[in-house]
Amino acid sequence: MPIRTAILGYGRNGSAMHGEALARNDAFQVVAVCDIDPARLRQAKERFDCALYDDYRLMLAEKRLDLVVIVTRSSQHCEMTCGALQAGCNVLVTKPWALNEAEARRMIDAQQSAGKQLLPWLPSRWGSDLRRLKEIIDAGTIGSVFFIRHSVCSFGTRSDWQTERQYGGGYLLNWGPHLVDPPMVLLGSPVRSVYGRMKQVINPGDVEDVFFGLLTLENGAFVQVEYTIALDDLPSWFIQGDGGTITARGRQIKILQNTPARPDDPTQFATMKADETKITEEEVGADLYGDENKIYIEIAESLTGGRQYPVTPQSALELTRVLDAIRTASEEDRVVKL
Repeated sequence: MPIRTAILGYGRNGSAMHGEALARNDAFQVVAVCDIDPARLRQAKERFDCALYDDYRLMLAEKRLDLVVIVTRSSQHCEMTCGALQAGCNVLVTKPWALNEAEARRMIDAQQSAGKQLLPWLPSRWGSDLRRLKEIIDAGTIGSVFFIRHSVCSFGTRSDWQTERQYGGGYLLNWGPHLVDPPMVLLGSPVRSVYGRMKQVINPGDVEDVFFGLLTLENGAFVQVEYTIALDDLPSWFIQGDGGTITARGRQIKILQNTPARPDDPTQFATMKADETKITEEEVGADLYGDENKIYIEIAESLTGGRQYPVTPQSALELTRVLDAIRTASEEDRVVKL
């Protein structure tokens, strides 16, 4: 039997990213779409020939659903997720799955009470760069990693709901999951403390379009994450180990390996150099933010008992706590202990 699915929010991501992946996967049958835009509903009808709603509560009351895919404004995620869980549906909720820790815990409580699956959408965990970098680091190629910098630069403006606080806008929630979560996955160590800064630079609205976070992990490593406004790019990844360095710019990865010899003469520290550095360059796949088609294959398997979905609510909660800490650190000008 196909997984009877509803898409709640049929805008750009709901129709293109999620709608396309669902349409291509025979494990799913889209039986309902809910949106407040009549034009979007007409598009959904043409693609899926499904039931249409402009009120998700009515949809939950009328339709028998196995899965609700929530792709709405960030401020709506918690209420809609809890409502769908209480109606007996499994829920996939796009990033950011929650505005803050309180919402995340409310959603987890609703999931546990309902006995259904709650699937946070963190597609960067399937990113081609992250998966290859993890292989390199886990193999010990650059030794013990002590510092990771993960950055995105842009110089464009937007004027949609993502610029407004009332809708859960702001780049910390929009880009934070893409930037903060992957280094935490790479090093596999809990975050101990957080310092952060946020600023509104060129976008309209009342929320930040720049943020910076410095995380100290339990294993002693540091992580620096940054979304910034610039006309030139920083490396997307700059990873430092005691046996080498990795730099990544988009799909291009450069691995530099070396082990400096310790000089016998302590007076030579100023000119101390390692022997010749080994440099390896490679290119990863284009799906830096994950391939939604592959992700939906795993979603189907998790809903039919074939495997566990790799993004647990608990791991998404830990990410939310770190994003909260970056915001608090910026607003209160202090280091936040977790």
